[in-house]
Amino acid sequence: MTTNRNRQRGKAAERAVAKRMNGKRVGIMGGQDVEHELFSIEVKSRKAFVAGDWMSQAVRNCPEDKTPLVVVHVSGQRHTEDMVIMRMKDFEDFLGKVF
Repeated sequence: MTTNRNRQRGKAAERAVAKRMNGKRVGIMGGQDVEHELFSIEVKSRKAFVAGDWMSQAVRNCPEDKTPLVVVHVSGQRHTEDMVIMRMKDFEDFLGKVF
């Protein structure tokens, strides 16, 4: 039962992201979760995610005229593989609502 609920939660998140970003939900058969003009989007839905704490810290420490980002580096990997995490509202503001 839990697996089915998780799957349904994931599909709902994909639909919501596709709608918000003016993309098309492709789902499991298409490889990417959401097809978009500029991006190939993989959507993850979790009940809890440690990066939320990291983002809270970034927001707390962010001056008003800046945009908070979290950069995750995995030891032993090249920095070109680092991941950048940004809140959706900041992403939309940064791109000027190109969606």
